[in-house]
Amino acid sequence: MHDSSKDQRAVGFLLGLIDADAAARVRRRIGAPPARGNERRAAYAALKLTPVPSSVLVWILEEDDPKLNAAVYAHGSADPTMRRAVLRGVPFGPGRTGPLPVDTVLRKHADEPPVPQSVVARGLVGALRAATAMRPARSAASMVLGHRDWQTVAAADRERPLPGHARWALSVRPDCPPALRAQFGSHPKFDHRVRQAGVLAGPGPYATAHGPAAQVLKVLSLGRVMFPARVRDAEDALRPLVREHLGDREEAWAVLAQLLDTFHGTAPELIMTSGAIA
Repeated sequence: MHDSSKDQRAVGFLLGLIDADAAARVRRRIGAPPARGNERRAAYAALKLTPVPSSVLVWILEEDDPKLNAAVYAHGSADPTMRRAVLRGVPFGPGRTGPLPVDTVLRKHADEPPVPQSVVARGLVGALRAATAMRPARSAASMVLGHRDWQTVAAADRERPLPGHARWALSVRPDCPPALRAQFGSHPKFDHRVRQAGVLAGPGPYATAHGPAAQVLKVLSLGRVMFPARVRDAEDALRPLVREHLGDREEAWAVLAQLLDTFHGTAPELIMTSGAIA
């Protein structure tokens, strides 16, 4: 097996979908190290080094855990809006109200960026309506923080459609509610920008339709610690394929471990290919 953290975590995620005794036997067969005892510490360390789509950071924020929020704040893919929300204790989980506690380290060493002048002068909706170019639109959109603000924006757009630039800037936010994104309408260029921004339809589609498989599985391997409420959808999407094409067949898992590092397709394609070769 190619000895890399990426491969170990990726294979480990899939091994978590079969019986524990069979998984231990497969690990011995392919030369993979046993599962680490302190999975939480390992996941935190891996997150620092793992590029993730922006939606994944939102899935972590949805846990409303101050320690996880601090990890998102420090991540290189976190945008200023996420960092502002973390410092303000804005909740992301469904049905939760804030403010949340802010991790001690952030309270001592992090400062919130200034509020954009357009929002100070016109208010949130006024600044969005006044945005006639992408830069002011992004600036105003960065101040939409939490469920109440999204509800306010949705109501304002229903009353009178927001300008195109404002809609665009809001749609590429990974925490934009899907219903509001649909309310804004659909256009090929619009949808392309959303995908480019790392906005995912959900863990299930991410697990089955994105690649390369090693990167996707490595990101999902963080889920049991970082976004447990969301990762179940990815597990449910992949579990039937793993059981059908790999199961407890050690040779199939050995093939998967050998293919993983250079395989450019999706996780389902990797799983089915490995089973077919074995």
